[in-house]
Amino acid sequence: MELPGLAFAVWMFICFRVSVDGYPNGKVREACASMVPCHGSSPKLSPEHVITVNRTEFKPGESVEVQLSGPDFEGFFIQARDADDLDSPAVGSFVLVDRRHSQLLTCGRTMNSAVSHTSKAKKKVVKVYWIAPGVAPKRVRFLATVVKKYKTFWVKIPGPDVSQPNAPFSTTPLYTTSEAVSTSHSVSYLTKPFNASGCGNTKFCLRNPSNCDPESASCFFLSFRQEKRSVVIEMSGASEGYLAFALSYDQWMGDDDAYLCINKDHHVSVSTAYLKGRSPPVLDSKNALEDVSWRLADGVLQCSFRRNISLPTYKGRFNMNVSYYIFLADGEASEGGPIYKHHRQPLITNGMYNVTGIPQDIGGSRSPRLIKAHGALMFVAWISTVSIGVVVARFFKPVWSHSFLFGKEIWFQVHRMLMLTTIMLTSFSFVLPFIYRGGWSKQAGFHPYLGCTVMALTIFQPLMAGFRPSPHAPRRQLFNWFHWSIGTTARILAVVTMFLGMDLPALDLPDPWDTYTMIGFVAWHVGTDALLEIHSYYLIRKAINQV
Repeated sequence: MELPGLAFAVWMFICFRVSVDGYPNGKVREACASMVPCHGSSPKLSPEHVITVNRTEFKPGESVEVQLSGPDFEGFFIQARDADDLDSPAVGSFVLVDRRHSQLLTCGRTMNSAVSHTSKAKKKVVKVYWIAPGVAPKRVRFLATVVKKYKTFWVKIPGPDVSQPNAPFSTTPLYTTSEAVSTSHSVSYLTKPFNASGCGNTKFCLRNPSNCDPESASCFFLSFRQEKRSVVIEMSGASEGYLAFALSYDQWMGDDDAYLCINKDHHVSVSTAYLKGRSPPVLDSKNALEDVSWRLADGVLQCSFRRNISLPTYKGRFNMNVSYYIFLADGEASEGGPIYKHHRQPLITNGMYNVTGIPQDIGGSRSPRLIKAHGALMFVAWISTVSIGVVVARFFKPVWSHSFLFGKEIWFQVHRMLMLTTIMLTSFSFVLPFIYRGGWSKQAGFHPYLGCTVMALTIFQPLMAGFRPSPHAPRRQLFNWFHWSIGTTARILAVVTMFLGMDLPALDLPDPWDTYTMIGFVAWHVGTDALLEIHSYYLIRKAINQV
């Protein structure tokens, strides 16, 4: 028994709540007017399938053989409409040839006025007969929506016109971009790259690197231009997968209004989405965007669209006349599937901006200030202060053993000051990533685990030094060995941790020069230690020979 109310509720749930395989049973009456499947993405252009007929004229009551053919496809939807008004209701009725793969549907008040698939089974050819009504338009055009797979489909593929005898020649073009899509959100191609003219004067621009040329493949570009009650948005950058920007009330991902341009099979779909925490974006089935256009050339993805400043009927869409932090990200997308996490830190503005306010031309940073401070302080602590402190204790002790400062040998006071500085820098730097992330990061690999180990050894060293025996005590040699081994272990782990941290997206360091620079610093310190060891050895040998 059919339950129309329940079926409608299920359809609403499918279209607006979850991602499913469309209409595998072909019951697509809800798409009678638009012929657009509820698949949450934009249709493709340049159709691969064709509609053919066995005659070009008809009289009321006569039949016309209609055939849809092309590469393997899963779903289809065929109608006949007035060729001079393609937005008019379906006309005429159909008779099936193969009931295994096709079924009749009623669109509007006309029985059997559309044909659709019965299952997702692959098809290459569908044949039906159209019966001309008693009162028919002078010219009729057959239209078809074809679904190759869930995210790959074409809407209103135009077929040939059939006309009544002596009907005037049709001036309606057989195929245009807007007609093939024929939705409330038309899609077209961009003919040339974006440019920065008007940035800071007539439109709000965000560029990375700052002041870069959007015609360059290395430039990530985002602009907003207000036109009355709407905003025209342009976004471009080098990406084989997707580009996205989001409006946020803070500098952390989550509870944000996002917009994605996704490259799928060399076709770009533009979608709105909602970001919840650090989970993948939830794409909206209802698209609030208009005048969508895109371009793929030389590895650069570009898309442009318009949205109203205020969208009260769309849940999750922010008003664009309010100040927000702006995120700009890029990443990879799977074929016909979900997008992947951005492979590097998104660009984030340093402040909140109103894109419909005073036009500005700004840059942003892909490395948050807290993470930059964390990396810089750790570098100063473990490449500078701790290394100098070790050199002073190891090689300057004999030189400064008879010089005192505040009652202690100078070498010891300098060593202690540098080590305490290392402890303070490390402790302060250690908490910064936790403040930024709001907790533990599961995406940072072994870096945080080794960092915690270094922090523990750093705290343990001064605690152990506080209980060091006197210089002539029997256990002093054991203390010296433990003090040296723990300190050396901490230095080695700190260097390894920094190497791992340099590859994390949040630092956004220039690869591979960051690694080469770090190797240079480490080599410098190792080389310095080796030369001082050799120098010390020769001094000892010289003293022995003199005796």
